[in-house]
Amino acid sequence: MENIIEGGSAGWRSKNELFMTLPKNELVTRLVKFRGVANMTKYFDELETRSSEQREQDAFSSLRAILSEAQKNTVFFGRLLEGLAVDTVKDRQNLARLPITRKTDLQENQRDLLPFGGMATTSPGKLRRIFSSPGPIYDPQGDLEDFWRFGRAMWAAGFRSEDIIHNTFSYHFTPAGFMVDEGARKIGCAVFPAGVGQTEMQVHTIADLKPSAYAGTPSFLKLILEKAEELNIQLAPSISKALVGGEALLPEFRKLFQERGIETRQCYGTADLGLVAYETEPMNGLVIDEGVILEIVQPGTGNVVNDGEVGEIVVTLLNPIYPLIRYATGDLSAIAEGSSICGRTNARIMGWMGRADQTTKVRGMFVNPKQISQIQNRHPYIKKSRLTIEHDANKNDIMTLFCEVSNGSIVNKEQIGTSLRELTKLRGTVVFLKKGESLPNDGKIIEDNRKFN
Repeated sequence: MENIIEGGSAGWRSKNELFMTLPKNELVTRLVKFRGVANMTKYFDELETRSSEQREQDAFSSLRAILSEAQKNTVFFGRLLEGLAVDTVKDRQNLARLPITRKTDLQENQRDLLPFGGMATTSPGKLRRIFSSPGPIYDPQGDLEDFWRFGRAMWAAGFRSEDIIHNTFSYHFTPAGFMVDEGARKIGCAVFPAGVGQTEMQVHTIADLKPSAYAGTPSFLKLILEKAEELNIQLAPSISKALVGGEALLPEFRKLFQERGIETRQCYGTADLGLVAYETEPMNGLVIDEGVILEIVQPGTGNVVNDGEVGEIVVTLLNPIYPLIRYATGDLSAIAEGSSICGRTNARIMGWMGRADQTTKVRGMFVNPKQISQIQNRHPYIKKSRLTIEHDANKNDIMTLFCEVSNGSIVNKEQIGTSLRELTKLRGTVVFLKKGESLPNDGKIIEDNRKFN
């Protein structure tokens, strides 16, 4: 994260005790001041090339101050973190002990306490903007430069000062359009706020203004290119670079854009969190943003998995205005091996790999990944498990719990079966994998193989 005390990381460490006592308005002022300092050459700023040790130290120093602020000035986190000694949260192991926050928490708490469910530290009237995402879920934009940190992803995609960006992310209700807009202001680009729809008008505008960059979904860029061909309008040599998000970038789409002279990079973010990760040359995974702490956990739980294992993306947002702590995105990914050869030293994720919510209904009862995790907790010799649901010949639901167990463990199939029945209220079969066998690394805890057609 951007160091909030001016003077770089050394200044941060020497002033950490002072920082912990800063009032919120001073905290925000210093964060804004530091974010204005960017060495925009090959990298967006010096934060991207910190050592792993320095990054972790800076991030957790920031987090302790933000946790303290959230405890004092938000209803939700004040209750969730009640009794927490903030100065004990020194590393990822300590962080993993904190509770998970989910989108359902945002929805439920916002119904009771509008507009932000007691999760924001700033009163609504002092914000720059308020947005609404489907749910509805209301999201704040505070008075910080490049609030969602999108400038970093845009810089990595080749956007530079005096570029014109054709921005087709929506400016209506949701913050996506403004995420790019604020990042462009940080870099020094001009923006045409195109929004979505009206494809023919989009083509004519691009032909007239000749923007050098595109921001939006990959599927809409494809529609624009196809419409231009239909109208026999030549867009080249206009858009030469694109930052896309909001959906997966399919390989055939990237190839199509490349053939038309458009270098495309993708980013991953949400309306609640802003930027989470972004693609760089050589397009091998997505580098994690400097303004978040990212964990990969077993779906339905807060248990961190090993690097390389597929699990749910959980993000702690280092933002004093909207301090989302261990926010579960519901998306699956994995930490990539090693670091990017682009020179950025933060870890990478392997992109979007599906959804983590695997709750399903069996014989009229809901079964969810958390229940399977509870079975593992009861029987620690289970290293990994997966519940499969299938139909028998008569279309009856059949549950089977497959278990990987530690070598040399004394196991009891009957006890596990009892736990399965007690926790799910359903009977199922327990199967131990043979030595050398393992469950797939795809993040699935519950696999529903039933055919309903």
